[in-house]
Amino acid sequence: MTATPFPVSEIVAARRPHRKDAARNYDALLGAAREAFAEHGADASLEDIARRAGVGIGTLYRNFPTRRDLFESVYADEVNALCRAAVELTGREPWEALTTWLDRFAGYMVTKRAVREALDGRSDIFQSCRDSMYAAGGPLLERAQQAGIARADMDFGDLLRMVAGITATAFEDDAQRDRVLAIALDGVRTHHR
Repeated sequence: MTATPFPVSEIVAARRPHRKDAARNYDALLGAAREAFAEHGADASLEDIARRAGVGIGTLYRNFPTRRDLFESVYADEVNALCRAAVELTGREPWEALTTWLDRFAGYMVTKRAVREALDGRSDIFQSCRDSMYAAGGPLLERAQQAGIARADMDFGDLLRMVAGITATAFEDDAQRDRVLAIALDGVRTHHR
């Protein structure tokens, strides 16, 4: 199956440098920022992000002139990865595809909280990212519903809100979060297979 073009992928591509060495630094900075935001939230140190990426602070600022640019780029890159994952999962059994994608979504929520807090909901990228995520993940739920595996009385927005609510809760560890998510998803799955 060919990948569907999502507007958020254009955002990511437009910001990524074309030179190989610059693109490597850009990707390293995004990865380092994602880790730092997951650990320290919106207050993560830019110097720490540059150090983790193995570059100088000047390279960080050359790629991301403002802290806001970094937050938006990390957010768009995360959503782009979710969109790619949805396309990659379409060949799997409908329930497996949906739950695998939702597990990725749960991991993404950690970064989203830090970024959303930092941007205070004032970014045009949020709507584009939301539209892309719905366009990519929504068909996974629809496929599971058409197969009679997922409840038909819910929509994709309901499902994302449920998972987002679960991931907003503090857990002892990832295993506990995964158990609680599995329990909730059991309520989404129809049991008459």
